[in-house]
Amino acid sequence: MSIKAKYVHTNLIAEDWKKLAGFYVEVFGCKTVPPERDFKGKSIEAGTGILDVHLQGVHLRLPGFQGNGPTLEIFSYSPQEDRQKTIINKPGYGHIAFQVDDVFKTKEIVLQNGGREVGEIVTLQVSPNSKVTWCYVTDPEGNVIELQNWS
Repeated sequence: MSIKAKYVHTNLIAEDWKKLAGFYVEVFGCKTVPPERDFKGKSIEAGTGILDVHLQGVHLRLPGFQGNGPTLEIFSYSPQEDRQKTIINKPGYGHIAFQVDDVFKTKEIVLQNGGREVGEIVTLQVSPNSKVTWCYVTDPEGNVIELQNWS
């Protein structure tokens, strides 16, 4: 038996939430959804299980959605753990994907805005009438992004 559910957001922990949110607004056209979040105190400590935690950030409306569509929630924690090496095949959430008009051009824009290349642009035949051109890049903090275009 499944429950009634609606997808709401994906959370991304940033070293600098303002800078990383700016990247997603500038490169992918995400829109800020006020208010900015600024949480500390007993309730957020109880919810996170982290003593003396301070959590700040913002929600960004993902491109292609209006009104109450899903968001990318970008938060920074204090204290914060060290970042692990970015690898594409680590168990857990792997990447966020954006459909774009031109994978080659978008990849260059990501790189010009502080992102990094993970692999090459490739095209896969998915079915006899469908193929996808895609690649992996990272945002400036090393989080993996898939750029894709279907034809």
